[in-house]
Amino acid sequence: MSSPRPAAARTAAAYLQRILTARVYDVADETALTPARSLSRRLGNQVLLKREDQQPVFSFKLRGAYNKMARLEPAVLQRGVICASAGNHAQGVALSARKLGCKAMIVMPVTTPKLKVDAVAALGGEVVLHGDSYSDAYAHALELETEHGLTFVHPFDDPDVIAGQGTIAMEILRQHQGPIDAIFVAIGGGGLISGVAAYIKAVRPEIRIIGVQTVDSDAMIRSVQAGRRVTLSDVGLFSDGTAVKRVGKETFRLTRALVDEFITVDTDAVCAAIKDVFQDTRSVLEPAGALGVAAIKQYVETHKVKGRTFVTVTCGANMNFDRLRFVAERAEFGEQREALFAVTIPEERGSFKRFCELIGPRSVTEFNYRISDERVAHVFVGLTISKRDEAERIERSFIRQRFPTVNLTDDELAKEHVRHMVGGHSEMARDERLFRFTFPERPGALMRFLSAMHPGWNISLFHYRNQGADYGRILVGIQVPAGDEKVFQQFLQTLAYPFVEETNNPVYRLFLR
Repeated sequence: MSSPRPAAARTAAAYLQRILTARVYDVADETALTPARSLSRRLGNQVLLKREDQQPVFSFKLRGAYNKMARLEPAVLQRGVICASAGNHAQGVALSARKLGCKAMIVMPVTTPKLKVDAVAALGGEVVLHGDSYSDAYAHALELETEHGLTFVHPFDDPDVIAGQGTIAMEILRQHQGPIDAIFVAIGGGGLISGVAAYIKAVRPEIRIIGVQTVDSDAMIRSVQAGRRVTLSDVGLFSDGTAVKRVGKETFRLTRALVDEFITVDTDAVCAAIKDVFQDTRSVLEPAGALGVAAIKQYVETHKVKGRTFVTVTCGANMNFDRLRFVAERAEFGEQREALFAVTIPEERGSFKRFCELIGPRSVTEFNYRISDERVAHVFVGLTISKRDEAERIERSFIRQRFPTVNLTDDELAKEHVRHMVGGHSEMARDERLFRFTFPERPGALMRFLSAMHPGWNISLFHYRNQGADYGRILVGIQVPAGDEKVFQQFLQTLAYPFVEETNNPVYRLFLR
C-alpha cells in the first residue's frame, strides 16, 4: 500500500471536513454503483459505474451547485445567482435556484445541445446564449454579474462546488468497501476530479486516481505538464461537457497534487464506450459521461492487467438524440470492429465477383461504387474485423490478389465525409437502370445477389451500408442490353428480394445519371 505524499495528504485533509459536511441531498440522490457485467467479462477486470447519469438533472453537477448556493447568505441569495455552463452545471444551478426560491441567470455557449438549453429553461433558468465555448460564456457571465448585481456560481473553481462533487467519492467508498485499484474521472474544468481525489486521498490513499480528457480538450493535462495553467486556443466540441479552454486555479492546484495519472481518449473510443454502457445498462451517456469507460478499456489494453477493480463516474447523460447517428457510426471504429478500404478493381468481366469471393464469409458493412473509368473501378469497402491489425492483413491479401488497396481505417476524411460521397454523374452509365433491393441481413446475402447476375450485365453503381437492422438495402445500377429484358425480369423474380425500380426517379436523374 502506497502512502500519499505529505503535501498531497495535507491538501486532501483540508477538504475532508468540507466534503463530509456538504449539503447536497436536498436535491441530489445517492446514485447506484453498478457493475458493468458484460464489459467486465470482456476486459477480465471488474468495472463499476458510479451512475451520476441517474441524478434528477442527469448529471453530477447539481451536487456542487446546490452546496455552494445553500451556503450563501439569505440576502445574497435573494438578489439571484448567475453561472456559465456548457449545460450540466446550468441545470444544477437552475434546479437549486428553484429549490431555494431565487433567480438564476444561465450563460451557455451557442454550441450547447438544444436538449440542455431546453432543460434549463424548463427548470426556470433565464438562458443567455453567448460564444462558442465555456470560456467565452464565462467571460460574458462575469460582465452580467456586475451589471445585474448577481452572485457567480462557478462550475468548478470554487471550494464549496468541489466539496459537493466530492460526496460522490464518499458514496463510492461506502458502497464498495473492498479493494479498488483505480477510479477514472473525466476532466473538464477539474471540479469533479478535485473533489473525488481529495476525499479518496484523505481516506483511501492507496487507490489511484486517473484523470481522463479527450485528445482535443486536454487543458488540464497540458497545464500539469507545464507546471502552470495553460489556455487552449481551441477545444473539441464532441464532448461538450468537458470542452474547457482553461482549467480553474484551485482545481489545477488540487489535481496537480492529488491525481496519479492522466489518459487521453479519442472520439471513436468515446463512441464505443457509449455503446458499451448501453449494452450493460440500456442507458445512453453523453460523451463526457463515457470518458472514464473509454479510458479503462485503453488502460487495460496498454497495461495487460487482469483481476483488478476499476470504478468510473458516468457523469452525465444529456445527449441530443440526433447525435446518436454519429455515435453509432463511429462506435465500430472505436471498438476496432470495422475497417475501411479503397480497392481498385479491373473493369473487366468477372472481376467484381472475384473480388467478392475474396472477401469470403466476412460481414460487409459498406460497399460503394460508381463506374467512372473504362479500365479500373474504385470501390469503397467496409468490413467487420475483430482487432485493429486484422485490417492490415486484409489489405495485404487484397494486394496479393492484384487488387491495389489503401487502408482507410484511420483516415478521418474517409470516415467523416467521403464514405457518404461516393457516386455522382458518369458518362459511362449509358442505358443504366437503377434498382433498390431489400434483403435479409445475413452472411452471404450480397454474394447470392452477385452470383445470380448474368455475366453480360455490368454493375455500374453499387451502394450498401449495414444499418444494424434485420433487413439490408442495396442501391444498384445495372447496364442490361435491350435484348436481355426477358432474362432480366426472370432474374428479378428468381432473386425473390423485394425491389423498386428507380430509373425515373428525379433525384437519381439530377445527381447520379
